[in-house]
Amino acid sequence: MPQAAALLEPLIPALRRYAFALTQDHAGADDLVQDTLERAITRWVLRSADPDLRAWLFAILHNRFIDMQRSRRRRPLHDTLDEEADAAAAPPAQEGGLLGRDMLAQLAALSPDHQAVLLLVGVEGMAYADVAQVLGVPVGTVMSRLSRAREQFRRLLDGERLPMAPGLRRVK
Repeated sequence: MPQAAALLEPLIPALRRYAFALTQDHAGADDLVQDTLERAITRWVLRSADPDLRAWLFAILHNRFIDMQRSRRRRPLHDTLDEEADAAAAPPAQEGGLLGRDMLAQLAALSPDHQAVLLLVGVEGMAYADVAQVLGVPVGTVMSRLSRAREQFRRLLDGERLPMAPGLRRVK
């Protein structure tokens, strides 16, 4: 697998950025990237002849994150007292850190679909076609989600509250 390692290694920083943006936790992001790389290596022979390794890895990472979210809903995460004591003892962040934290909090207020599109296009600079491949949706859906995500993110940063989505009704 030396060929795989040489191809995967340059993509790790981008995977870590995306994973951190999704999890908002360095340890969780590292675990997600490790899980992604492990899955990619064990399924290397199943990889299609498609030369876009980056889109394939981001699709794996995105799908692993969704799986983790579903699992977490079934089993809530519990913090230990040591972790809370460490967090309470941390010095206050500086203004730049606060701005970054606020932006991540506003990003977390978006739907997972909007988060994914905004991060893949805006942060990772992926083409719409690649994002469509990663998320398994048409390119037009990527474009409309991106437009809505940018508008909602702008409104959140301006201090507006997003309206609650209306509940679904069953129509016979």
